[in-house]
Formats: sequence, structure tokens, C-alpha cells
Amino acid sequence: MLDKPSLYLFPVALGDTPLQNVLPAYNIAIIPSIKYFIVENIRSARRFLKACDRSIDIDQLTFFTLNEHTDHATIPSMLEPMAQGHSMGIISEAGCPAIADPGADVVAIAQQRGYNIVPLVGPSSILLSLMASGFNGQSFAFNGYLPIDQNSRNAKLKEMERRIRRERQTQIFIETPYRNNKLIEELSRSLPGDVMLCVASDITGQKQSIITRRLSQWSKASYDYNKIPTIFLLFS
Repeated sequence: MLDKPSLYLFPVALGDTPLQNVLPAYNIAIIPSIKYFIVENIRSARRFLKACDRSIDIDQLTFFTLNEHTDHATIPSMLEPMAQGHSMGIISEAGCPAIADPGADVVAIAQQRGYNIVPLVGPSSILLSLMASGFNGQSFAFNGYLPIDQNSRNAKLKEMERRIRRERQTQIFIETPYRNNKLIEELSRSLPGDVMLCVASDITGQKQSIITRRLSQWSKASYDYNKIPTIFLLFS
């Protein structure tokens, strides 16, 4: 199936969703042909591969770990199998590799070396939440986590509000799941009530909930997103 050595970017389900609900059969068909993987977490990557094809002999595979603790100087050597003519795969913890994900560092090196790179179709919480929010999908920014320092955090919120008002740009960000409820309360206090907030929770999961309201409405609403993977979007 693999015509030439390529770096395949394998999306992963966002939760305990059946793979057939979120991944094309083509993705799963490629996996048994690859013996070298760059992964964020070896244990979860092994579990994902077994879910794709139970006949895979995990012990015959080679894994390179790439996460926030990885020494950046070691990343180029992870692509050595490609220099020897082997295809490789990148597997994120959830969603799409290289999107808000350390896999981007590998892809950058692969591009510099002229390797063939194949992004595969799969779920991205950023894009799925944007699609369902009703917000501007032509101009948007993903901000990752908000600053922890309160002054920097307040400044970031004001900056996002300015970009919403002036540029009509959707602002997207995330929070540590146990702080989700506190974040909604904070947004309701810190920003004008006419600003729109979309809360997209457990995307593609059994308890998926994607709700868009004005902050003035969120301030009076009943909700509980504690410890549930959630993504937040602001617009006006």
C-alpha cells in the first residue's frame, strides 16, 4: 500500500468514541504497514493501534516518545528510519497530530529534509467546535491555555475581546478540565455580557454538548463541565 517512504499523521479519537465513528477505513488500513511510530504516550499509542487492528504484534514495533519533556535535540534522530527507506507514523494523544501538538516539531524537520508527508482525515476539537459554534469560520485563532498569572490573564481576555470586535475573529482556547466551571464564571465577570461564548464539551463522545449563549445568559445558566474535556470559543 505504501508506494514510497512517507510520514503519516494519524488522528486519534477525542475520547472513548468507537473508531469507526470518527476515522476513515483508509487510515486503519495503512497502520499495519508501518513499524515505526513517533508518539506522545507509548501506552495509549499501543492501545490505539490494537483498537485499529488486533492482529498487530505490538512488540515488533518501534516507538519514539515526543512530548513536552522530550529534549528537542533528540527529535531529528527520530526520523532516522525514514532515511533508511521506512515509512513512519505520528500518533497524538487525542485529535490531530501537529495541531496544538508537539508532532509539529517532527513535521518541520521532515519538511526540511524533503520527506513525503501525508496528513490523514480525523477529528480535531478545534475545528469541530468551530463548525458547531455558529461563529466566524474564516478568521479564527487558537490561543491554547490562558495565562495563569491574573494580570496576564486579564490582559489576554481584553486582547481577545478587541480582536473579536475589530477583526471579527473567533477566539478559541482551552482550560484544565477541573477548572472549566470556574472559567465560565470568570468570563462572565470579566467580559461584557453581549460577548458570545460557545462551550463545546466531550466532542464526538456520548455526552457531547455544544452550546452557544451570550455571557449574560451563561451567568444565569446551570451547568457542570467539571473534569470533562472542553473547548471554549468567544465571538460577538
